Amino acid sequence: MLTVNHIDVFYGDLQVLWDVSFEVHEGEILVLIGANGAGKSTTIKTISSLLTPQKGTIELSGIRLDHHPPHDIIQHGIVHVPEGRRLFSEMTVEENLIMGSLYGEAKTKRYETLEYVYGLFPRLKERRKQTAETLSGGEQQMAAIGRGLMSLPKLMMFDEPSLGLAPILVQEIFSMIRRIKEEGVTILLVEQNVTQTLAMCNRAYVLENGRITLGGTGSELMENEKVKEAFLGI
Repeated sequence: MLTVNHIDVFYGDLQVLWDVSFEVHEGEILVLIGANGAGKSTTIKTISSLLTPQKGTIELSGIRLDHHPPHDIIQHGIVHVPEGRRLFSEMTVEENLIMGSLYGEAKTKRYETLEYVYGLFPRLKERRKQTAETLSGGEQQMAAIGRGLMSLPKLMMFDEPSLGLAPILVQEIFSMIRRIKEEGVTILLVEQNVTQTLAMCNRAYVLENGRITLGGTGSELMENEKVKEAFLGI
């Protein structure tokens, strides 16, 4: 579905990704794991066209997307749920959700999708008239996911969705990501919670210092000695 081909990415003169290549298959959960600063967030920002690769290509179902503006990426069905939620704090929950449905079919089906999102997240419906800044961290993450769903995505990319959440809320968010996948949306997940993400994913890649060094199924990486030592504390 998504093919990242040999991309090099820089921040100014500083190179952050070196020759990164991987594929995301339709209908799966793919996870990128790695230490802080390994390049995980940079990778999905590049797929979103928030950054532009100096070398390499990015394709969705054979359509080349690198060097397109971010709103084109959304219209092709890729949505980025960013680290830190990035809601519009002084807008209501419902206004934030509607911001995810500004183009094409998503705009046409806005209110139908809104009811679907409220069905997934009843707390958002209860708080739809509150400003985003009044929500708890878990509720803000639900709103960020809901806003992404409003664009009717084919592929959702999540950057650290469990960051700063209590363990019980982490379980709830991961359960919702699995449900979204089961309803036909492909998932690309960046997450520090390696144990849980390897248990739930179909496949995973390890990023180290801007390079992919390992890849395999979640269960294969769970048994890899290098992964055990570096990420699982075993």
